[in-house]
This record gives sequence, structure tokens and C-alpha cells, in this order.
Amino acid sequence: MSESSEKPSGPDFSQGVPLASVPADGVLAGHVGDEVVIIARTAQGFAAITGTCSHYGGALGEGLRVGDTVHCPLHHACFDLATGRALRAPALAPVDRWRVDERDGKVFITEKLPAYEPAEPTDTPDRKIVIIGGGAAGFAAAQRLRDLGFDGSITMISDDVNAPYDRPNVSKDYLAGTAQPEWMPLKDDAFYKENRIELRLDVTVDHVNAEHCTVTLDSGERLDYDTLLLCTGAEPIRPEGPGFDDPNVFTVRTMEDAQSIIAALEARGPVAVLGSSFIGMEVAASLRERKVEVHVIGPDAVPLKRVLGDELGAMIRQLHEAHGVTFHLGKKATGYVNGEVTLDDGSTVKASKVILGLGVRPRISLAEAAGLDMDGGVLVDATMRTSNEDIYAAGDIARFPGLDDSRQRVEHWVVAERHGQVAAAAMLGFDEIYNEAPFFWSMHYDTSIRYVGHAMEWDEIEVLGSIADKDAEVRYKKNGRELAVATLNRDKASLEAAERLANA
Repeated sequence: MSESSEKPSGPDFSQGVPLASVPADGVLAGHVGDEVVIIARTAQGFAAITGTCSHYGGALGEGLRVGDTVHCPLHHACFDLATGRALRAPALAPVDRWRVDERDGKVFITEKLPAYEPAEPTDTPDRKIVIIGGGAAGFAAAQRLRDLGFDGSITMISDDVNAPYDRPNVSKDYLAGTAQPEWMPLKDDAFYKENRIELRLDVTVDHVNAEHCTVTLDSGERLDYDTLLLCTGAEPIRPEGPGFDDPNVFTVRTMEDAQSIIAALEARGPVAVLGSSFIGMEVAASLRERKVEVHVIGPDAVPLKRVLGDELGAMIRQLHEAHGVTFHLGKKATGYVNGEVTLDDGSTVKASKVILGLGVRPRISLAEAAGLDMDGGVLVDATMRTSNEDIYAAGDIARFPGLDDSRQRVEHWVVAERHGQVAAAAMLGFDEIYNEAPFFWSMHYDTSIRYVGHAMEWDEIEVLGSIADKDAEVRYKKNGRELAVATLNRDKASLEAAERLANA
């Protein structure tokens, strides 16, 4: 979905604005007719681009200017102010650029400029790049390869039956019924044809032979590659115990999963959600949007405590309880028999359906069999290159250098997309590395949490503002060093935190 609800405001650039009204470091938002436009002073002079993000229509004028780029306050996409190009995911399409004229001490904007010229072909038409995985990292890599001028072959292999889609919405708007199915695909069929990306769906890779640079499919077909990108993602954790393989027990990872859950909801009855972290809580919120009775079962005393801490986790619990969710915390599910979930304290919870939100584990079997260096994931450098110079890894399976020089493996959508973009650039010899603060967002009814950084543990939490009033910046620190920041209704503060962490 890319529709913007923002209505034009600010100055009418077609009538001209004084040169002095354009800030030296920020941007000035206004409009030309009904279209939102922002103007900025760049190293090359004045530049203007459409002021709504091509991802979800965020107001770029309310974002953060960094050099000659602007970052969207919603989901941290980044655009080049001179060209309108989308430099960083989750935005996957450019915004329009506009002509700027100067006269009589004013700047005028009246018409759009042609789209920025594509990159020159790399003159490597015989080179073969194979991508295993049709999620965030795989799609972003394929698109970036073409954006950078790669003119060889790209084959993307996915075991999903659907072309790459907006996976975060599987547990959010799509499951809630507020996102239409046509919003989900990242691109239409024409995109793959026009960009010569061979997309092979519902196909499983059986084996990778790193010595001979081949990929063998479960059909027995063998594909040769010059460069391979592994982005096989993760799979939901299914608990041990009787009944968790019952047809009324669902995972929530794919569009098919969400469709199965939605179909099952036609039969009324309470639903038990196992897991009180982000996926579990997002599922709970989505089901309450459908007026389904929801029980959340989780081992922690406070939902989301391991990531957000006690106070923010307690606020999220209160928010869900205000919307009718019943919690059974500090308990683990041990079985699901005869329509009841048994807990480890001997109590039971009636449930016509059970949805698993217990986290995921990386799908690393192909990487292991290929002989790549591993450490709780596939070890990569800052360009996403593995221990084999012809193989890259990105997304949920990649264990990459963090900003604090530790090794991190992060299961976030935007991180996976950025990994794919960095890997694509590295494959073509561009000087680009992943050196950002990881970012994700989570929706709970009308409350959105934005989180940047990576804090596995902390010894101090600093709260600016009020968590209870849902107006806060929460900083997680260890030994005096800021590791991560969560924000509530402080979107620009989230962008500023991302820059602060990346440049610490």
C-alpha cells in the first residue's frame, strides 16, 4: 500500500517562496497543486522531490534530513533529495523530482522532471546470480541489482506459493482485515518480466554444491551460478507436547498461514495465542480487530519484557487488556487436547484454535551443507559475504558485525531488505557496507512502537516523556553506552536515535 492520506499544506511553490525560507540543513514542505513537495538546499543547489514516501505515504517533510538525503519518519526509508531515488528500504520505488527555478529572490516549482536515468549496464550479460529465498532480502537484492545496472541473469527461487509480499502485514493489517490482498505484493507480475527476474515459486532447493557452484532443486534440476545469495529466512518454532500438530494449530509466517487462520475464524470460539512477544501480541491485536475472543499464554510475567523492559511491556499489556485480551502469563503450554490448552501449572484454557507466536529459528541447513562458517547463523562480513567468496547471506540467517563490533543476528524485515541491498551492491563491486542501527516497528491497535538498535541486555533504562501517555523515548543502556531506543509517538526522535547510534 502506498496511498497517502496527507493533504497539501504549507506554501504553494508554484507561486514562489523567498529563498531565505528554505532552510540550510532541513527541508521546506509545501505543495504544487494537490501534490506534496519538499525543497532543500543541497551541495548542487536547490532540489525538490515529492514529499510523500513511496512505501506507506509518510510525510517526508516531517522526517530527518541527513546530508543530501531525507529519511521517512514512518519506517525509516531514505531518499536522495537530488534524484528522488529510494536509497534504503523499506521504500522500493523512487519519488518524483521537480524542477526548481530561481528568479527575483524567490524559488518556483511548477513541473516534474523526467525520472532519473538508470545506471549503465555492467557489461556482464553472461554472469549468473541465483537467489534462494523470496522474502525481504531476496527481493530487495534482485531489485537493487537491476537498479545498479546488472545485465546478467537473475533467478530467484522461493518455496512460497506467492510472489514476494509485505510480510510484516501478515500478522498486522492483513490478518486484521484492514489490508486488502492487492496491497500485499511488493511488485506486480510485470515488474519481474520487465526486469528479467526469473521468479520460481513453490520450489524447494535440495542442495548447494559450493565447490562446483551449483544449486540442485528437489525436482532434480540443477542450476549453475557465478554468485549465490542465501536468504532462506526462518521458520516458526512449534512446541513439543501432545496436540500441537492438530489442524486447529496454526503458525503465522506466510500469507497462506494468515489465509488459513482467517478461514478458520468462521467457526466461532476462543483463540489461544502462544507467545507474548511481538508476533504473538500483534496477532492478538489483529484478532481483536475481528472481535475474536483472545487468550495470550506466555512464559514471561510481562509481555515483551525481554526486548522492551517492564514499564513499556506493562503499558502494552494494559493496552491489550483494554481491548479485551485475556492474559495467562508466567506459564508455558504443555499440550492441546480436546479443545483445551494445558499449562505447566495444571490449569487449562479453552480454545477452538491455537496460534503459535513463540518465535522462529533460522533456516540454515543449506548453508551448513555448503560448508560455510557458522555461529548461530551464517557468518558474514559487513558486505554480507560469507566465508565462501562466491556466496552471500542476508536476512534472518545472517550473523553480521554490529555497530559495537559484536556479532548479531536480527530477525527484522527492514534489516533483511537492507542486507539484500548491501549484498547486491557488493556483488557488483560497489563500496557499500551494512553499518546501521537495526530498525523495526510493531503495531498494537492505534499504538505504534518504533525500535532502533540492538540491546540483548541492559543495566539502565532512561525514559524521556511519559510511557503512560504514549509519548516517550525509551533508551536502553549498558555501562553508560546507549544500545537501543524505543519510541512512542516520537517518530523523528526514532530517526535521530538511529543516526546517533550509527555514529556513536
